[in-house]
Amino acid sequence: MTQVPFAATTPISISDVGLKARNADALAAYYRNLLGLDELSRSADGIVLGAGGRKLLTIQEDRALKPDNPREAGLFHTAFLLPTRADLARWVHRAIEKLIPVEGASDHLVSEAIYLTDPEGNGIEIYADRPNGQWQWQGGEVVMKTLPLDFRDLMATPGGTLPYTQAPANTVIGHVHLRVGNPAEAERWWNETMGFDTTAHYGPQAVFLSTGGYHHHIGANSWQSAGAGRRDEGRSGLAWVALKVPAERAGTDCEDPWGTVIRMV
Repeated sequence: MTQVPFAATTPISISDVGLKARNADALAAYYRNLLGLDELSRSADGIVLGAGGRKLLTIQEDRALKPDNPREAGLFHTAFLLPTRADLARWVHRAIEKLIPVEGASDHLVSEAIYLTDPEGNGIEIYADRPNGQWQWQGGEVVMKTLPLDFRDLMATPGGTLPYTQAPANTVIGHVHLRVGNPAEAERWWNETMGFDTTAHYGPQAVFLSTGGYHHHIGANSWQSAGAGRRDEGRSGLAWVALKVPAERAGTDCEDPWGTVIRMV
């Protein structure tokens, strides 16, 4: 069995994500087909999906919700981190076989990533990290770029043609990328309230933060949402982000400046 990815071994990491959906059954079916997630439980609190017994995604239904508005604060994407590069190659073969449409693919130097959007407008990233010992840091920031993904090289990875029937056991939520009204304000909040370190900036419109030297557990951008105020609770999309924290911090919720709920577990 592969090891848990580095992203999940830091002092604080992403535990799982909650989504509010207009049709929970349909959205859960999409994620099961997309990634081979298991349905771990189903109750009035929502449909819980995961991999290897690890909870990753909870989908809560409210048929009265308005559709998500990408110009408001909310979720930019949930990033599912596969344990190995071969797993990502195997997933690409699955996507080809199942005719799953993708919207983008990038080499970020620290990782290789593929981007999609679910049926209710929630962004998705499926990615694999390069070994953290290969990441480069300059001036206290990790070097990341957005380059074309070399699919030929990826799909030639040893083990990359083995069947992908379900999400690997050590699949985790590697990071969550948020839409915010002001990245500088988001950076201050995550630094001061949550104790995260800033790892990179993409100009004034995006900031990346983490603990323990990961490239980023949280991204915050205003590419579409500059000046956005508090989130409209009546829209579908992000319900909450749960962080895995030391025991003394667990059991409380807080909100970022845009009303995004952060749970500590």
